[in-house]
Amino acid sequence: MLNFDKKFPIKRLAPSQFPALLKEINDPPKTLYIRGELPSEEAKYLCVVGSRAHTSYGEDVCEKLISGLAGHSIIVVSGLALGIDAIAHRTALDVGLKSIAIPGSGLGMDVLYPSINKKLAERILENGGAIISEQKSDFRATPYSFPQRNRIMAGMSHAVLVIEAELRSGTLITSKYATDYNRDVCTVPGSIFSRKSDGPHMLIRLGATPVRNSDDILEVLGLARSDDVEVQNKLRESRHAQCSEEEHSVLEILKQESRSRDEIIRLMGKPASETNALLVMMEIKELVVERGGEMYVF
Repeated sequence: MLNFDKKFPIKRLAPSQFPALLKEINDPPKTLYIRGELPSEEAKYLCVVGSRAHTSYGEDVCEKLISGLAGHSIIVVSGLALGIDAIAHRTALDVGLKSIAIPGSGLGMDVLYPSINKKLAERILENGGAIISEQKSDFRATPYSFPQRNRIMAGMSHAVLVIEAELRSGTLITSKYATDYNRDVCTVPGSIFSRKSDGPHMLIRLGATPVRNSDDILEVLGLARSDDVEVQNKLRESRHAQCSEEEHSVLEILKQESRSRDEIIRLMGKPASETNALLVMMEIKELVVERGGEMYVF
């Protein structure tokens, strides 16, 4: 069992210690409990929510969009739930962004919900993020506690990004709170044949910002777009600094010239399936790009 209590004891926050934006809403919690530390107030807080039973499209979109935010001062806020929430937290950490999780339970190890994401919670804390709840440490998640926590997620964030949601979805509760609190709501269009797209398409009809790429999110948050040359160079440096040993090996191979995928596999000297999986993840992280059968450093 993870020893959260020793490494990251539960602390109580008074209203004066709440994140600045959370103090502005009309129904703030009376108190908050926290493990870890709140990241800088200077950062932009992006709440990412979506379907627990996501599609492969939703997963790919979530990874792609959050990876494109690497290098910016952005905190990814989500609910630690299965599905899009967990993908958002995990991807943020993979690309060097801090994250805040707000579960529907208390913060005690015996009740932290869902229990399958306890390791993810520990990783969030180890990387300078936080886990927050208004519930006492021994509180077990209930159906009514999730809408309650959704208002905290929306209230403490500058914008809410919705990735896949059916019309009868708790995800849309978060977007409703965001609208009530005058926060920006943005969402990803999807297939007209998928019920998971019904929520995002309804939000777009109601005025939500459609998101096609990470630059659209940066624009919503009032940050410089990544097509600015100086910004792009900084983002590249930041992404490379977060690379694993295997990713650095690929970048070294491509440093002098572009190569085919087969050449990279041969030079890496590892099983083809392993190197192919590595290259796919590097493309998602925008470390490399493939054009005309050749791979280049992004």
